Amino acid sequence: MNIVKSFMKAPLHTKIFVGLILGIPAGLILGPRAETIKPVGDIFIRLIWMIVVPLVFSSIFVGTASLGDLRKLGRIGAKTIVYYLVTTAVAITIGLAIANVAKPGAGLNPEVKAQLLQSYQGEAMKDLSLAKQAPRVIDVLTGIVPKNPIGSLAAGDMLQIIFFAIMLGVAVTMVPGGKGKILIDFFEALSDAMTLMVHIVMKIAPIGVFVLIAAVVGQFGAKILLNLLKYALVVLAGLAIHMGAIYSLAVWAFARMSPLFFFKGMRPAQLIAFSTSSSNATLPVNIQCAEENLGVPKDIASFVLPLGATINMDGTALYQGVAAVFIAQVYGIALTIPDQLTIVLMATLSSIATAGVPSVGIITLTMVLTSVGIPLEGIALILGVDRILDMCRTIVNVTGDASAAVIVAATEGTLRRPEKSA
Repeated sequence: MNIVKSFMKAPLHTKIFVGLILGIPAGLILGPRAETIKPVGDIFIRLIWMIVVPLVFSSIFVGTASLGDLRKLGRIGAKTIVYYLVTTAVAITIGLAIANVAKPGAGLNPEVKAQLLQSYQGEAMKDLSLAKQAPRVIDVLTGIVPKNPIGSLAAGDMLQIIFFAIMLGVAVTMVPGGKGKILIDFFEALSDAMTLMVHIVMKIAPIGVFVLIAAVVGQFGAKILLNLLKYALVVLAGLAIHMGAIYSLAVWAFARMSPLFFFKGMRPAQLIAFSTSSSNATLPVNIQCAEENLGVPKDIASFVLPLGATINMDGTALYQGVAAVFIAQVYGIALTIPDQLTIVLMATLSSIATAGVPSVGIITLTMVLTSVGIPLEGIALILGVDRILDMCRTIVNVTGDASAAVIVAATEGTLRRPEKSA
């Protein structure tokens, strides 16, 4: 009874972590039967998704309108985009470097290779068919401007929602006589209500995380992970290096924030990211962590984080580097320095070009593989552990978004500095 009372009084991130840890043995015990409890986890994810669109629109609108100065908006936007592009390029470089040193694809058992290709060929073909539908970069840039903003809101098209919210926020600041204040007050109240709703939904987060993790472990088990253990460990090592070294250095150098303080403040968002494998689904929690735990002002968090959830994919870019080298090594293809530079460029650009497209990790990977002539059917080799690695790289994605918000706020001189962050 005392244990139960202690658990109920524990911080939210502790409860979520306990749910995650207990979900692993539960999944191993239940096996495929864990799918029967997955609807509980699906409801939890749907509750979060329910909040995303109204929160993103109202937050970005209020944030843009609150900035007032268009030069400040442009300055913040430029800092955000540059940071996202630079860290994505660094991530893919780390992935390539560690994969070239560790050589995860060298010496893969031919029988295991044949088994993987046969087992996941159907799923790979389905993903490749989605990849063929991926728009060109120019189409994505054109498509940012919505024909029908209401339709964009209904469809959850984040890039179009962000664009319209910014444009409306700018226009409201230009309305004479202070008439736009009514609209600002309305959406500020909506943003506050959505934030409160996040707190309500997060009360069931430990149960949702437990069920989601149990379902994943029950579906895939440990066998496939053992066959691809070296590849998985290389990806995880790269993600750990990028998150532990690059983000730590960035928040310390540009914001003078303790990395320990930063990662402690990010724990709830990281745990939700791990269980949902979705930056967009984690967005409400990430905004909450940035504002309440890291001291990022609302106007900057509301602009930088939704943009990052849509276009910033450091973890995914790093995984693409390792995956490309792994598949090339399995097929005995030597990647030259120009080939690897091409991978860096393509992975950086494709992280933006395919924003909002389903199966984005696989789609961007096909673009990278095609650019250097690696067989696309090799994707079947890595699909067995992709779901688990997706959970891990999503942690890096959302952490990168938060680091950008902290750094932009610090360089603007608006970061609130709790004593422990000094």
